[in-house]
Amino acid sequence: MEDMSFYDQVYQVVRLIPAGRVSSYGAIASYLGTKGSARMVGYAMNAAHTAVPAVPAQRVVNRNGLLTGKFHFLTPDSMQQLLEGEGVEVENDGVKNFEALFWDPANELKL
Repeated sequence: MEDMSFYDQVYQVVRLIPAGRVSSYGAIASYLGTKGSARMVGYAMNAAHTAVPAVPAQRVVNRNGLLTGKFHFLTPDSMQQLLEGEGVEVENDGVKNFEALFWDPANELKL
């Protein structure tokens, strides 16, 4: 992954998050060896709508399971609708059962 841009590295990881699961900006940053760069992962998610192949950006939430990126989707409800379409329950802008649905690339993937 070293020859890819940071955004492309983020997109590669996010594309691996299974439907019905979520990860966090910080977990992705840590996996990529840039712990403390969660905000940069967020910036990558904000730009993900132009990526090919598509990036399931709805599957990336903050460390508490909140849909903090929802305003970067077509409508403020789109992120929640996409997650619910994958079977993820959302209540008050937060993923219900976040800990059970959390997908940590450090545990799921090997560099």
